[in-house]
Amino acid sequence: MRYVYPVTLEQDDDGMYLASARDVPEAITDGESKEEALQEMAAALGAALAGYSIAGRALPLPSAARLSESLVPVEPLVAAKLALRSAMQEQALSNVALAKRLGVSEGAVRRLVNPDHVSRLDNIVAALSVVGRGLVIEDQKKPVAA
Repeated sequence: MRYVYPVTLEQDDDGMYLASARDVPEAITDGESKEEALQEMAAALGAALAGYSIAGRALPLPSAARLSESLVPVEPLVAAKLALRSAMQEQALSNVALAKRLGVSEGAVRRLVNPDHVSRLDNIVAALSVVGRGLVIEDQKKPVAA
């Protein structure tokens, strides 16, 4: 899955820019500029999607952007962790079972899937490989406000 979601920006009466994502209605943030609101939205999307994942809910697929929307990617490390957690849920694979496959402790796996914990990307890539998944990285220009 590509963790990039369409985001709508609206300016309120105080001049702040409000950002929302129709695919992830829990992700709402603001900023003093369009650029700041879009930057904040990457973290808001990650937090909302982590909530879905922790609750065992399927992550919403990103829809195509409309002309008035900007595309905002989830922060890369969080996206990798969400991909790992999703693969584990699809396979009904527990932290203990994945830890056994990786030869690490259950606590290490718990940290790998925790979006608030800073993990090494190579460890997440190794865990994804064990569950039959890979990670694709691409660079792109920063989101530009529509």
